[in-house]
Amino acid sequence: MGTQGEEEVYVKVSALEAGQLTLPERLFITNADPEKKATVPSLSFLVQHPSADGKITKLVFDLGLKRDLSKYPPAQQAHIANRQPTILHPDCADSLRTGGLDPAKDIDIVVLSHVHWDHEGTPDDFPSSKFVVGSGTLHLLTNGAPPHYPKEIFNPDLLPKDRTQELPPTTSDSSTAAEGQTDHVWKPFAGFPNTVDFFGDGSVYIVDSPGHLFGHVNLLARLSHTKWVYLGGDCCHDPRILTGEKDIALYDDGHGGLRSVHVNTEQARDTLDKIGPLLKKPCPVIQSGDEPVEVEVIVAHDKGWREKNFKRFFPGTL
Repeated sequence: MGTQGEEEVYVKVSALEAGQLTLPERLFITNADPEKKATVPSLSFLVQHPSADGKITKLVFDLGLKRDLSKYPPAQQAHIANRQPTILHPDCADSLRTGGLDPAKDIDIVVLSHVHWDHEGTPDDFPSSKFVVGSGTLHLLTNGAPPHYPKEIFNPDLLPKDRTQELPPTTSDSSTAAEGQTDHVWKPFAGFPNTVDFFGDGSVYIVDSPGHLFGHVNLLARLSHTKWVYLGGDCCHDPRILTGEKDIALYDDGHGGLRSVHVNTEQARDTLDKIGPLLKKPCPVIQSGDEPVEVEVIVAHDKGWREKNFKRFFPGTL
């Protein structure tokens, strides 16, 4: 694991309110009440990374919902009509301002777990930020992934072309990565085959987390010598799937077969299998000398986590 000098580097992580949407349980978990719906958050997070020179790099992971639903493509608005009620304020930018940061000036980097409508937020609120997305995201924004994700639901101009960096395919190495990507090389860590040590000091890892949508990534961050947090995005939509109490729901795909909310259900299950060891106490896949390590796993739509952790929202910290 990389270190800066002999010192371990730790980051501060804060949850951010970034809108809420309503999900029917039957589409997400097995053995669901067919009529039950829940209004859940789409959590964003602020990560503050200290450098040796004293600079604090501010990274936002996910942007949640747009505060103006009319800014989505018409085809996407039709889908959003089935996810009502939505709560659009505070959005991610509002939450940063409440904690004393200006999204237009103070955020250095935005990492999107993926570009579904409830995570893409309003990139225009971050005119000085660099954007980082998983491999395949830019192709998806332009071409979609038919039949379930037609290109009409995406905006090819969502991200600023001159400030967006797409991570290389996981099969790339430093010799084949595109220009500007040579500092982001996938390596195994914590039981995951493909992670990027984002700051090069072992404090923040971008984790390739395939299955949900092309380009889906998670974030693993070190909070102290023995405490980490795993930001799971849409690896699953209900924490009971993580614990094994529920499984991923399958439903009629409209084409004579079954599908889930994931573009590749088996890949999604494989990703969940790799996240599973992080839930164990102590964590068996991250070492910190002889001391036991604990990892908190947070998924984007965990209503219960939000309701129990208001003090950990910015300007509070995890």
